[in-house]
Amino acid sequence: MKAVYPILCAVSLMATGSAFAAPTLEQAVKSESRDIRLVARDSIRHPLEELQFFGLRPDANVVEIWPGGGYWTQILAPYLHDKGVYTLALGPEDGAGSAFSKMVAAHPELNRTFRTAQFDGEHLDFSPPNSADFVLTFRNLHNWMEAGNAPQMLAAIHRALKPGGIFGVEDHRGHTNAPQDPRAEDGYVRQSYAVSLIEKAGFKLVGTSEINANPRDTASWPKGVWTLPPTFALGDKDHAKYAAIGEGDNFVLKFQKIGH
Repeated sequence: MKAVYPILCAVSLMATGSAFAAPTLEQAVKSESRDIRLVARDSIRHPLEELQFFGLRPDANVVEIWPGGGYWTQILAPYLHDKGVYTLALGPEDGAGSAFSKMVAAHPELNRTFRTAQFDGEHLDFSPPNSADFVLTFRNLHNWMEAGNAPQMLAAIHRALKPGGIFGVEDHRGHTNAPQDPRAEDGYVRQSYAVSLIEKAGFKLVGTSEINANPRDTASWPKGVWTLPPTFALGDKDHAKYAAIGEGDNFVLKFQKIGH
């Protein structure tokens, strides 16, 4: 099947919408238009520091894979709107009725500020080859491992990036006291395993950050990382205990594409 790239499918979920005045990255993070429930997680997720660590700039061509509830969309869309290109690579779970689609419906100011590319397990072309300056994904590597298509996803990311382009990855860090489950069914990925997996796909590790580290997370919970906030998979059981532990321990890794 011939790939249909995002330049052909700019998002238009609202009938009307106003353009953003180009903010700085700090202004985009501190914008009053962001959902207050997402802003409440900034002290844990450190969006400004993480995007600065990746080296993001306003004129970049950026692809984000799997936006989830749109935490990063509300920051990246206005920041990149005037000078850059922002493409959201959406999976089947991001369609109508998803947390992402509901977020966009609640924020009409995001109208026409990003492009979308739909992909599935068989067709992973979400950007023309050698076109993206940055590909970013947040807490998704374990999902690709569970689906068994991590090598294919990483190969697609490598194709999409320009030579020397940056691949930014955040995910739940597994401890080294147990072998890595290749399916990462508990949501945790050992950092060394992630680095090895990604470097095999043609990337070079060029930076690590501990901004989202949480030493209270032992990576050994009844329902995996989802035992912890914000999911609280056990419901009310030991809720205070898990709330005190906080969100999972997360690595933040910066890779550069090598080769063509």
